Amino acid sequence: MKLRKGDEVEVLSGKDRAKRGVIMRVLTKDDKVIVEGVNVATRHQRQTKPRVKGGRIDKDMPVHASAVALVCPKDGAVRVGYEFKADGTKVRVCKRCGREL
Repeated sequence: MKLRKGDEVEVLSGKDRAKRGVIMRVLTKDDKVIVEGVNVATRHQRQTKPRVKGGRIDKDMPVHASAVALVCPKDGAVRVGYEFKADGTKVRVCKRCGREL
C-alpha cells in the first residue's frame, strides 16, 4: 500500500467525494484507511462511569484505499510510483510531475 499515516488524500468516490483530509490510521490487512473528517458515523454512547460522558459521538469510519488518492502540492490528486535515489533509498514520486512526495 502506497499510503501512510499523515498523508493528505482526496476521496475519489462515495458520499464524501472530493473531500480532502489527513490519514489518521492505515489498516493494511483490510486495505483501508481512516481519514480525518471523512465517512463520519454517529455513535450513541451510554454513560458507563460518572467520569465517562455519554451522548452522540462522531466517529471516523474506514474507507477503502482504492477510493482515495494522494495529493501532490502541485497537481492535486495523483497516482504514486516509486524511484530509487543514487544512495539506494526508495522514495515515493508523483506520476504526473515526477516530484518526490
